[in-house]
Amino acid sequence: MKVVIALGSNMGDTNSHLHHAIDELGKHIDINAVSSFYKTAPVGGPPQDDYLNAVVVGESEMDPLDLLVEMQEIELLAGRTREIQWGPRTLDLDLIAYGDLVVQEPHLELPHPRAHERTFVLEPWLEIDPDATLAGHGSIRDLMRALKE
Repeated sequence: MKVVIALGSNMGDTNSHLHHAIDELGKHIDINAVSSFYKTAPVGGPPQDDYLNAVVVGESEMDPLDLLVEMQEIELLAGRTREIQWGPRTLDLDLIAYGDLVVQEPHLELPHPRAHERTFVLEPWLEIDPDATLAGHGSIRDLMRALKE
């Protein structure tokens, strides 16, 4: 199944955090493409440094909840803590899409509930998968165009 994972970091060596996360994700999914790294302003939360963001597109046969658990373990290995909602973090991994699967469970929502309104997800995704669509929202290209208007 096609998976889309967004990566972000704004604490410590952000570049190394993202590279390490990509290496670790490769142990759980077959990575097809990795976007460039994008420097972006934080959205919400307390005042904090800019983020370095990227998107990975790959294939997985894992249960999506199991993949999410593995992603959270990668975050923990990078020193991620969850003390301040939308606060600064060494690593943030978000499961954006898992095929066209739509899930609304307490620990997992697919597609990611705010992905369609975040340029720091859509722009790198569009770079590596220009024909992509987000279930329930349409083409990434159209979503990105609407955000720029």
